[in-house]
Amino acid sequence: MPETIQRRASVPDDCHNMRFDQVAAQLFPEFSRSRLQSWIRAGQLRADGEVMRPKDKLMGGAELTLEAELEADTRWQPQDIALDIVYEDEAILVLNKPAGLVVHPAAGHRDGTLLNALLAHCEGLAALPRGGIVHRLDRDTTGLMVVAKTLQAHSDLVEQLQARDVHREYEAVVCGSMTGGGVVEAAIGRHPQQRKKMAVVTHGGKEAVTHYRLIRRFGDHSHVRCLLETGRTHQIRVHMAHIHHPLIGDPVYGGRPRLPKAASQALIDALRQFPRQALHAKRLELDHPLSGEQVAWEVPLPADMCALLAALADEESR
Repeated sequence: MPETIQRRASVPDDCHNMRFDQVAAQLFPEFSRSRLQSWIRAGQLRADGEVMRPKDKLMGGAELTLEAELEADTRWQPQDIALDIVYEDEAILVLNKPAGLVVHPAAGHRDGTLLNALLAHCEGLAALPRGGIVHRLDRDTTGLMVVAKTLQAHSDLVEQLQARDVHREYEAVVCGSMTGGGVVEAAIGRHPQQRKKMAVVTHGGKEAVTHYRLIRRFGDHSHVRCLLETGRTHQIRVHMAHIHHPLIGDPVYGGRPRLPKAASQALIDALRQFPRQALHAKRLELDHPLSGEQVAWEVPLPADMCALLAALADEESR
């Protein structure tokens, strides 16, 4: 029997005069825009108790109420794709995502995604928003992700993420010689000219905060630890590029490979051939949705990043 979902939220003042479906997507990010639009049309998602159209404009302070049944999403098919599961119980699943795996179907990636793999692993996920996925990693970023297996767990994890109570720690290898740690506080939004990219923007962006700490310096490169306070699209990649320390191998924000003067051929090859942005979600900490107990997981760096760091260390010892 389908589960009933109930939500309430107030329209922020900065969303005044925005479309209903756009505001709903901001306030209920765990649901897809198409699903929210269907609930609006069906009168299951209302503003101040009134049935409205998705394109209708809302006033700041309006009360949105959602009461709808969650039915299985049949758009995506289960596919037998191997998963590296770190932990699993009746409420959550924690996995170590490999490079090259897209998290959710989108244009150009209609199947072969993590969502397809999750549906094959646990068919009940088809009834949950976005198949239980509450946060994402870029296709070529590796590491830990948590997936909800029940509606209760999903709601709890979304609330923790919104309250910034989920701790996500990454490791990255960046260009340039860092002298220590710091924090980047710079709003992120769509790049004004290149719409497929994100960028630090002065108007219309969302608050974004990244803490970073130097692990080891290698001449013209640095191994750093990054802690996300917010979770914007491409946040670490954009912020590190913004402070002139782009990630090694980042095809979007890194520009052309930066080769140190007098570098050995071995290091030049390692830098040129590194196939992706050097970013790994190493540690994940949250409150378990059932017990409330704080739980954490950690996974080692993948082989390609270990090899990259070894090449940088070998160069330094020459």
